[in-house]
Amino acid sequence: MTASTPAVLGEWSATGGTFALDAESISAAVQEISAPLLIVETARGRALARGGQATIGARTGNANAYPVVGFVPPANVSQLGDASFRADHGMRFAYVSGAMAAGIGSAEIVEEMARHGMLGIFGAAGLAPARVEQAIDRLTPLGADPARKLPFGFNLIHSPNDQSLEKAIVDLFLRKNVKLIEASAFLDLTPHVVRYRLSGIHRDIHGNIVTPNKVISKVSRIEVGSKFFAPPPAKILSHLVDEGAITAEQAKLAEKVPIAQDMSAEADSGGHTDNRPALTLLPTILALRDRAMAQYQFAQPLRVGVGGGISTPSSAAAAYAMGAAYILVGSVQQACVESGTCDVVRQMLADAEQADTTMCPCADMFEMGVKVQVLKRGTMFPMRAAKLYETYRAYKSIDEIPASEREWLEKNLFRVPLEDVWRQTTDYFSTRDPAQVEKGNRDPHHKMALIFRWYLGQSSRWANSGEPSRRLDYQIWCGPAMGAFNEWTKGTFLAQPANRRVATVAYNLLYGVAVMQRINVLRSQGFDVPASVAQIAPREFNQLRSIVEA
Repeated sequence: MTASTPAVLGEWSATGGTFALDAESISAAVQEISAPLLIVETARGRALARGGQATIGARTGNANAYPVVGFVPPANVSQLGDASFRADHGMRFAYVSGAMAAGIGSAEIVEEMARHGMLGIFGAAGLAPARVEQAIDRLTPLGADPARKLPFGFNLIHSPNDQSLEKAIVDLFLRKNVKLIEASAFLDLTPHVVRYRLSGIHRDIHGNIVTPNKVISKVSRIEVGSKFFAPPPAKILSHLVDEGAITAEQAKLAEKVPIAQDMSAEADSGGHTDNRPALTLLPTILALRDRAMAQYQFAQPLRVGVGGGISTPSSAAAAYAMGAAYILVGSVQQACVESGTCDVVRQMLADAEQADTTMCPCADMFEMGVKVQVLKRGTMFPMRAAKLYETYRAYKSIDEIPASEREWLEKNLFRVPLEDVWRQTTDYFSTRDPAQVEKGNRDPHHKMALIFRWYLGQSSRWANSGEPSRRLDYQIWCGPAMGAFNEWTKGTFLAQPANRRVATVAYNLLYGVAVMQRINVLRSQGFDVPASVAQIAPREFNQLRSIVEA
C-alpha cells in the first residue's frame, strides 16, 4: 500500500444521502458542523458523504457502495477548550472578553458575555474606586440566582507607583464579595493580590482546601508567571498574618494552593504588552504549567488560556489546537457597540490595518519607560507621547526645558500653561494619593513626570468620550488583531461598526473554530480541501444562535 492509497474503513451507500465533490458543496457539508461526514472514493475522486447508509469494518460486496476512507466527526462549540475551566467559572463556552482599561471593558460587555455563557472581565484599571463600585453594584445580580449564576469578573491592575490605589481596589472587592479577578500588568506579587486570593480560605467537611476567591493572571513573562503558578511567598504570608488579614492556620493552607489557578498567556495585544508571538508564548506558558504541577502537586489543575492576536476563525482555532484552555479576546471587543468608548473610536478601529499600531509610553508606569500598544492611524498621540518621554529623559525639571520647546508643548499638547496642569494634578492627587504631590514638590523631576502623565491619562479619556477638539490626541489601545478582524470581515455586515456586537463576534469566532477543526481533520486524512472552503464568512447572530447553542 502506498502513502497515497488510504486504508478502506468500510463502505457507504448513497440511499437517502448525498455526497459533495465541488468546492461549494464541500463547503456546505463542512459548515453543517452537527453532521458527521465520511470521506468516500468515487470515480470522480474523493467526496464527502452525508446521510445514506454506512458500514464500518467488513465490506458487504455491494457493487453500488462507495469505499469509506475517512471520517469527520461532528463539532460541538461548547466542548472547545478546557472542561474544568468552563465548569469552575459557570461558563458554556471557553471564551473570555478581556478587561480593557478605563471601563472600555464595560458592564454592558460583561452582561452580554454572561447571558451567552461566556466570561467578561470589567476594565477597572484607571478608574476611581467609586466608579468601580458602581460597576460592581450593577453586575452583582448576575451571580445572585443560585440556580443560574452567571460568570463575571473584575480587573486588578498592578500599580507600582500607587500601591494605595491597588489596596483600595482590593478592599473594595473583598467588601463587595467579588469572587473573580483578572490580575494584569504585574511585575511581581504584591500583598494585595495575595490577600484577595486567600480571603476566606478554609477546609470543607471533606478536608478539601476551598479558596472562595479566584484569580486569573495575565502574563507574558516566565518570571512573573512562575510566581502566580506557585503558593504565596512565606514573607508575604508572614506579613498578612502579622496585620491580621489571615490567620496562621490559613497561612498554612495557603502553602498548598497557587495564587492563580488560571493564567492567560498575553501575546501581542493592545495596551500593556511585550509583543510576544502567541505561537511561541503559549507553549512556553503551558510548559511552565506542567513544571509547576510537577513541583507543587496542586489538588486542582492549573490551566492556561491565550490572548493577543485572536480575531479570526483561523487564529482562534490555532489557539485551541495548541492546547489553550480558553481564548481571550480584547481589541475586537473594543470595536463593538457595547464597549465603553465612542462611535468615532469604533470607526477608527474599523478602518485599522495590521500595521496601524505602534508602541508608546504609558501613563501608569511612565517613569519606568513602560510602553503600551496603541492605534497610530488617525491620531498623533503616539508621536506626542514619545516626545514627552524624550523630554523627561533629557531634562531634570520643567524649568530646564528650553522656552521654545515648552511653548510648543503648551500650545500643541496641553493647550494650557504647565502651571495650570500642575494645579489640576495637585487637585487630583490631593485626595487620591497626597504623597505624589509631596514628592513632586520635593523632586522637580517627579513633578515633571506627573505633569506629563496628565496628558497621557487625559488622552484615553478624550478618546472614550469622543472629545471632538482632541481627536488628534486620542490614545486608543489596540493590537494587530484588529486589522486581521477587519480583513476577515471586509465586505460583510460586520465591516460596519454599528453591526459589531460582542455576542455576534464571539459566536462567529467559535463557529468558525468548529468549521476549521473539521477542515483540519479532512486535511489530516489527505483530503484535498479547496482554498475557498476555509473562507468562513461571518453570519448574522440569529443565523448562528441555533447552531452554536445546540
